[in-house]
Amino acid sequence: MSLSSSLFSGISGLSTLGNAMQIIGDNIANVNTVGFKSSTFSFQDLLSQSVSTLSGTSQVGRGTALGDISASFDQGSFESTSNPTDLAIGGDGFFVLKETGTTNLFYSRAGNFRFNEIGNFINPQGYIVQGWTLDSNGTDVGTIDNIQLSSFTSAPSETSNVEVIVNLNSNGSDNSSGADTSLYGAWNGTSSTPIGTSAYEYQTSLLVYDSLGSTHDLTFYFDKAATASTYEYIVTCNPSEDKRTFAATKEITDITCVADVAASLDGKYFTLYDDGGSVAFWIDVDNSGTTIPAGASAAARDVEITTITTGMTAAQVAAQVQAAIDADAKFSATAADAVVTVTDASTGARTNASAGTSGFTATATAQGGTATSHPLEGLLARGTLTFGTDGSITGTTLDQINTATGGVTVQTTSDVSNGYYTFAPSFISGSSATIELNFGLRYNGSSWVKKSLSTSQYASGSTTTFQTADGYGAGDLEGVHVDVDGVITGSYSNGQLLPLFRVGLAKFQNTQGLFKEGGNLYSETRKSGSAITNKPGTNGLGSIAPNALEQSNVDIAQELVKMITTQRGFQANSKIITVADQMLQDLINIKR
Repeated sequence: MSLSSSLFSGISGLSTLGNAMQIIGDNIANVNTVGFKSSTFSFQDLLSQSVSTLSGTSQVGRGTALGDISASFDQGSFESTSNPTDLAIGGDGFFVLKETGTTNLFYSRAGNFRFNEIGNFINPQGYIVQGWTLDSNGTDVGTIDNIQLSSFTSAPSETSNVEVIVNLNSNGSDNSSGADTSLYGAWNGTSSTPIGTSAYEYQTSLLVYDSLGSTHDLTFYFDKAATASTYEYIVTCNPSEDKRTFAATKEITDITCVADVAASLDGKYFTLYDDGGSVAFWIDVDNSGTTIPAGASAAARDVEITTITTGMTAAQVAAQVQAAIDADAKFSATAADAVVTVTDASTGARTNASAGTSGFTATATAQGGTATSHPLEGLLARGTLTFGTDGSITGTTLDQINTATGGVTVQTTSDVSNGYYTFAPSFISGSSATIELNFGLRYNGSSWVKKSLSTSQYASGSTTTFQTADGYGAGDLEGVHVDVDGVITGSYSNGQLLPLFRVGLAKFQNTQGLFKEGGNLYSETRKSGSAITNKPGTNGLGSIAPNALEQSNVDIAQELVKMITTQRGFQANSKIITVADQMLQDLINIKR
């Protein structure tokens, strides 16, 4: 008889069902645990005993045992929260955490994280969440490591692009005509009133930032030019904020008049100077070039003129010299009657100059006129805007004011940056910057192309349609939010949203091989294989749900049903022991 075996079979059932009840109890106990994954179990029979029967040898089981306990990694429901650093994983993957002060890595589905007092992004046990640091463009920098805020401020960014869209009245007047033929000539460089209100048609200002985050006003002045389809403009700042330094110059006063005028000039080069005043003013004229170097002073100065040709009269040459001087932003010369006299240096006799002739000098004078200096502090650039017959902008120029001499650097389309002309202010509180100036017209490499929103010239009052400048000052971190791709973005008091970190996720070839460490943590084992880390949403990994926590995936109804069946099984196995014991008792009673 195998009554004793039946006792042990019953005991194995009790033991196995007791373990099952423990698993059920653990699942129910963690029904509200964040990120908890329920366990499932299965039973298996024990080694059978062979017995002889009339039909031959047969087998009888010896009871049951717990065959397997495995975790169910089914997706849990999401619970919305008000904490932006509460994260849930939608799909496969685990958060990667490192134990503080060690190299030990752990893995979890629980995303109830926060930043601590030293900037570490941690879970409730203080383990640091792992991820990648991002640059300002959102690109990963380096390898996966601790997510730690090392700075709670945003560095300033200097202005590099200014967009000014205006309508300039086509019926406006040329307010800057007269003694100074250009708008820039009306600039006097004083902080109180740097330009008279009657010198321009329209002005607009906007705020820009230097490299230290300090703000400065850029002011644009516009005035109608002599040509109906053209407006001239200057770009200025407060003269007291201009850090540029200019070479020392002396003001040039009245120029000596010379009455006689030579009949013609056919030379390729000659020298013009005035020696009647206290300051000599030399100008070397060369018609072979195009550049007009800037700045007039007591020292000699070269001015290249392209339009002097053989056969030009002295008056025509003087006009070209006059135009060259006017092209200088620092000095302008006016004359009621400009003349040029060419004399033999040895005899003093008047003569014509021919190419290559030596020993001759040419004196250029302005009959009854003056040459006047203009302060440049605060004057950054000048240029023109040209318009078509329909009032739309068709072209633009921009000349920078040189710092060394106060002259201008004439820019061509070969100097554009990203399709725009540039100028370079230098403010007192920060380093120099190069700023692209956009009037709604962009050079595409071969022609100017008007944008959908652009500067215009219509017969209506001058007004600003739109203007903006990039750059920003320093800011303090006010909060963070996390995107579905795991990017943690900082929100700063200066209005900037800057990418800071990207949360990393890991997956395993065999998640059932992970070892439960407690505290919602798992560690890798040989059975699980090594962790494979990557960005959320890539390589089969799930995405991040911010302001949410993954709830336990325990199905309470299913667990209660399991509890009932386990209880009934336990009762039945108890009955096996009771009945087997009664049978043994009956066997003992036979002796009596």
